[in-house]
Amino acid sequence: MHSEFDIIRRYFQRSTTGVVLGIGDDAALIAATTGIELAISTDTLVCGKHFFPEVDPYKLGHKSLAVNLSDMAAMGAKPRWALLTLTLPNDLVNQNTAWLSKFSGGFFALADLHQIELIGGDTTAGALNIGIQIIGEVAAGKALRRSGAKLDDDIWVSGQIGDAALALQHELRQFTLHPVEIEQCLPALLTPTARVELGQRLIGLAHSAVDISDGLMADLGHILTASGKAAWINLSDIPCSPVLKKYRQQQVAMSCLLAGGDDYELCFTAPKINRRKIETLATELTLSLTRIGKVYSGEGLIVKDAQGNTMTLETQGYDHFRI
Repeated sequence: MHSEFDIIRRYFQRSTTGVVLGIGDDAALIAATTGIELAISTDTLVCGKHFFPEVDPYKLGHKSLAVNLSDMAAMGAKPRWALLTLTLPNDLVNQNTAWLSKFSGGFFALADLHQIELIGGDTTAGALNIGIQIIGEVAAGKALRRSGAKLDDDIWVSGQIGDAALALQHELRQFTLHPVEIEQCLPALLTPTARVELGQRLIGLAHSAVDISDGLMADLGHILTASGKAAWINLSDIPCSPVLKKYRQQQVAMSCLLAGGDDYELCFTAPKINRRKIETLATELTLSLTRIGKVYSGEGLIVKDAQGNTMTLETQGYDHFRI
């Protein structure tokens, strides 16, 4: 029988070098840095809601941290510290201990890649839930915000979107992909890449940013609402994989592209004068950055088809409480 403290010591406690006091006390201590603001975010992943019970625990450890890193990326912040809260069923503690070993392995592999220290959290018994709070640093007054979009800004998207949602539809048996196609789409769902370096490099180039977690239309909509602006985007310009492009005429795939979510790419707005610099940044990062539309005065978001006609769409994005 493993106690809460056995689990922490065996799977999650490591020496820390970037904090005053880490795991093992009632609270962690971190030293404030002059001229720096702390960016703080948290996400919860619920078994059966955000991931399948049988998912590879190593990949789940990766994704649990990646979705939080994406929030730091959207702010242009450098992630520094994380706190992990685990609610664990008894069988994962006393029977299937390999699950914890693999989960922590995936978590720490990504944490080490970004030099993040795990400095605390909580462990309790119950239905499987994973909560992570992440803390990052950004120069005072420099963080990217949703409210910063300006009139005539270009709208950009990093990478490709839609594959994660398409893979999920396949796994839920609501859409059928060929074996080679699901193999190509599943990494986007199970091991997403947070665009941390891109976010930091966009400071001084972009006016606003958001990570695409709930769907392009919903998350771009957050920027427009916060900024008091309207926008149009071209459907044909939205970057997607060959797999999704193949099925784009079907309603399910169209919904995945525009409203599926779980992409963790960045959507950002920037002035036209910075186009060349952003294109150069894309080359330096070996990451596609695609202009898909424009910000204008007013309110709302318009999606245009290949003929320039306004499309009518039912689904705007993921909603945790939609029935």
